[in-house]
Amino acid sequence: MSETTYQRLKDLPAYHILGTGTPMCAGCGGLATLHEVYDILGEKCVIVNAAGCMTLLSVYPCTPFRGSWLYTAMACAPAGAQGVRDGLDILKKKGRLSQEEDLEVVVLTGDGSAYGMGLSATSGAMDRELDFLYLCYDNEGYGNTGQQFSAATPHAARTATSKGSLGYPGYKKDLFAIWAAHRPSYVATVVAAEPLDLARKIEAAGKLSGPRLILALSPCPTGWEYEPSATVEIGKLAVQTGIWPLKEYVDGKVTHTKIPHPRLPVREYLKAQGRFHHLFAPRENRGLIAEIQARVDRYWQEVL
Repeated sequence: MSETTYQRLKDLPAYHILGTGTPMCAGCGGLATLHEVYDILGEKCVIVNAAGCMTLLSVYPCTPFRGSWLYTAMACAPAGAQGVRDGLDILKKKGRLSQEEDLEVVVLTGDGSAYGMGLSATSGAMDRELDFLYLCYDNEGYGNTGQQFSAATPHAARTATSKGSLGYPGYKKDLFAIWAAHRPSYVATVVAAEPLDLARKIEAAGKLSGPRLILALSPCPTGWEYEPSATVEIGKLAVQTGIWPLKEYVDGKVTHTKIPHPRLPVREYLKAQGRFHHLFAPRENRGLIAEIQARVDRYWQEVL
């Protein structure tokens, strides 16, 4: 990671510029991420918000954002961002918008859009080398409609549409790798429970142009079934167990920004959430837990 102004927690912004009193769930990990991202980017940005949990932030006729906000359907936020960016560039070319007045275009989506419905539009935007920052709050399911499984749902998690004794039979899609395959300007994974790592990556992304992804694991008390006060703990466990690697892609190279050592067993993360309760009761499913552990172990063996 390049040099950063964020060396200590004291270097982080002292107050939030996103308005308070929104209807988001208590303990929302996605909202915690958005607060810090918005604090660092500042007010000079346009938020292009795909349908999802975060569209609840803005209740007509009010919005908690200090700058501009645009709502789009779930599948087309990058297309909306293209229109906004083109409009800004036309105004600059005509001399009606100065460089100092220019705005950062930020797409804000959940995993349902980022991993699934909006992936085609996102791929097209990257092919066009659109200058935008794409922020995905990944709560690993369609959280706004009752936590149905999405392409981001982890193996064995129980959701509203995968209620069997073994949970979700599929596997989480690797969105980081999909983005990196397009060779964009920047890709990074973050979690609000690691605020310095998050701040440094937002700062790094802000210095670049072109397509940039910030992929944020966003613990969800209502969908993951835990007390809202445990959001930070859950986020830290995701990193400490190695389930959520913190890494970034720059110039064709992937670098891990925090390697868990010692790495905790995945059961510590799983047992803290109700969506994995069926792995431990009425009897422990040691085979399935071992399978999840083995997949994490293989990942870090390849990294190290």
